[in-house]
Amino acid sequence: MEPKMMTITIVYDNNAYDPRLKTAWGFSCLIEYQGQVILFDTGGDSPMLLANMDMLGIDPSRIEAVVLSHIHGDHTGGLSGLLPMAGDGLTVFVPRSFPERSKEAVRTRAQLVEVHESRGVGEEVYTTGELGTGIIEQSLVVRTDEGLVVVTGCAHPGIVEIVRKAKALSGDEVCLVLGGFHLGGKSRKEIEGILSEFRRLGVRKVAPCHCTGDQAIRMFRQEYGEDFIQAGAGKVIHVPPSG
Repeated sequence: MEPKMMTITIVYDNNAYDPRLKTAWGFSCLIEYQGQVILFDTGGDSPMLLANMDMLGIDPSRIEAVVLSHIHGDHTGGLSGLLPMAGDGLTVFVPRSFPERSKEAVRTRAQLVEVHESRGVGEEVYTTGELGTGIIEQSLVVRTDEGLVVVTGCAHPGIVEIVRKAKALSGDEVCLVLGGFHLGGKSRKEIEGILSEFRRLGVRKVAPCHCTGDQAIRMFRQEYGEDFIQAGAGKVIHVPPSG
């Protein structure tokens, strides 16, 4: 039996990858899996999000669900321009802790789902539920034939805690962790501790970007070698790898 292919396309990031795409502080990626099309976060502004989608040949009307990790504008700023372009039946999943004003803006254009506990977003795709005690955030977990793929926005609750939660929810091994790890202000020693935890948790591949920080990205690259994936705007990742 052929393995089920998952494709992740980074649409918006402050790290460059595809020179055709614009970059700015923020994050958004498109997940295509088993016929499902899910956008995780929407970057910092609509014009850049939509321009990058157009350059990548992504039709916004194909998006069935949007999952917003947390309330910060560099992850939600593109939503207002995306909603009019989306097709009928769009569902937007937001943490329950979002301000009521933000929720109401979504309800005028799409179905809103408020997330507190872990729940399904699609077939073999689910959210961690709200995590953290300061900045509340949810991450996305996809169960693939290769193991779990964990997608994070900014990892404010702690990237290790998010990976632990993903494993606890399913018991599966972690194939890939992708997104912002929020390590820009961490010391070398702290990052070394996080790398050790990643290894202990069995994380096989990493694709850090957005708010991970240059030093942390270099250290992840050195630690993971061939299992490090350079990420940035326009990067396309296949699970399992194609070719």
